[in-house]
Amino acid sequence: MVPEAPSRPQGGGRRRHGDREVPAAIVFVATSGCTWQQVPSASFGPSGATAHRRFSEWSKARVWAKLHRLVPDELGARGELDWSRCAIDSVNMRALKKGDLTGPNPVDRGKYGSKIHLITERLGLPISVGISAANLHDSQALIPLVKGIPPIRSRRGRRLRKPGKLHADKGYDYIHLRRWLSERGITHRIARKGVESSQRLGRHRWTVKRTMAWLAGCRRLHRRYERKADHFLAFTSIACTLICYRRLTS
Repeated sequence: MVPEAPSRPQGGGRRRHGDREVPAAIVFVATSGCTWQQVPSASFGPSGATAHRRFSEWSKARVWAKLHRLVPDELGARGELDWSRCAIDSVNMRALKKGDLTGPNPVDRGKYGSKIHLITERLGLPISVGISAANLHDSQALIPLVKGIPPIRSRRGRRLRKPGKLHADKGYDYIHLRRWLSERGITHRIARKGVESSQRLGRHRWTVKRTMAWLAGCRRLHRRYERKADHFLAFTSIACTLICYRRLTS
């Protein structure tokens, strides 16, 4: 996943830290929520400035998004992904420094923030993730998220990228979304406005809520500190990768 290190034709300079040392420091920042300056170089080797520079390079090269696809791909090959029912939802994060893809949050007194949009498989493993401004309606993220599901290996047969059923709350209750899902052979299970009670999460939609709670294990996502949208998306991808990796090693 990691791009090749740039060459130095003129020679000299310090030894470049290895590509196994730096990710440990980056994951430490993601899980602990500390600043880059607080990275203990005595424990990891590279300084916080080095880790941040490599993090920026790899975010631009979409390393974290590729890594998030790699781990579910391995889970799919083992037959540990259940495509029969998937769920979609979003969670708001306050953006302390504003930046790209931020907007006034209508449910947080207009404070600037961002949304994390997720599609999870039946057991709650995230298979598609995206971010947007907090004032974007949830329904506008459904089509891009479904299209963003990568082709994932299965234990036998072809790669899969289409859930059997998709569960969603009333925020996605629109005729054009139901029609779009039906045209692609996806059975929609969307709560209906004015018909179904909003007091219950449903027998199947609770898994995506649990995954949102798992994201809180990545303390860097408690608030959005990054001005650049690709950096915030990178931390989100790291959190999703760690959730899938725990299942892979359990």
